[in-house]
Amino acid sequence: MAETTGVVIRAPRYVLGESAMKHTEIEGFTDFVDQRRMVPDAQMWGWGTVHRTALDTAALAVRAGLQTLRAAAVEPGEVDALVLCSTTFPSEVSAHGELIASVLRGLELGAVPVTGVTLNRCANLLTGLQVAAAMVAAGRHRNVLVITADRVAAESERITDFALFSDGAAGCLVTQRSDGASESYEWVADACAQDPAALGRGNEISADLTRVANQRLFAETGIGIEAIDGLLHNNIYLPVVTMKEVQAGFDQSQLDTSNIARVGHCFAADPLINLVDRRSAGSVRAGGHYLLASSVSGLRVCVLLRADADTNP
Repeated sequence: MAETTGVVIRAPRYVLGESAMKHTEIEGFTDFVDQRRMVPDAQMWGWGTVHRTALDTAALAVRAGLQTLRAAAVEPGEVDALVLCSTTFPSEVSAHGELIASVLRGLELGAVPVTGVTLNRCANLLTGLQVAAAMVAAGRHRNVLVITADRVAAESERITDFALFSDGAAGCLVTQRSDGASESYEWVADACAQDPAALGRGNEISADLTRVANQRLFAETGIGIEAIDGLLHNNIYLPVVTMKEVQAGFDQSQLDTSNIARVGHCFAADPLINLVDRRSAGSVRAGGHYLLASSVSGLRVCVLLRADADTNP
């Protein structure tokens, strides 16, 4: 864990695919449920709405980034680095440059350095935030824009054994603390836990890895798990996320599950989406601790934030 004293994240924002549809409209939904012998109970699973886009990954990233810059009242020229996260970058290396150029043009960022994050799957955003926080804490950059953007490659991939996937993107600024900056969250600490033997186990997530990450996080901060006001986790099926997080030691009241049905699983963007919506609902307490967390097979990543006094709208 890198030293991150004085680092904040500012103005998190997100965009979802422009077309919303009911889970029953997902291609192959009924056949999938029947084949898996899943109980067809939408309330139990957290099935609800998913969001589909006609845009490509670059356009989604630009939309989210522009919303963050406007919300933070930061001009593009004030951003001096971009961390771009996605579960799937173009398979052809020759297309990588055009993707980066398209995002930089759309955001009017000029020739700022770009760091790409992809191998941590639906923990990409939190890994990207760790990278950005280390950059800022080291004095390498002042204002780092972090964006994650994803869309399903084919409609048949929108339903899986663990989640209903939505297209979308989320972003925020990672900066040094600045007096008077609105809607900011102090970076308290971050932690991760990894089991290389489990990285290839498909859809399996581990409560044991969450416990290890928690131990590291709380040992560094000196606070206990009971001090977490809200756990902002991935929007996977309701019984799965509830079981795994409670097994890891969280109280069910700390979980934030309302977006599982409303938003679906938006790849790595879920923790930030859930934080944004919690704030919009007026449920972020000044000085409260909020834990962004993502679990994938063999990996748990978490970032602990403290809300500033002016965080609620």
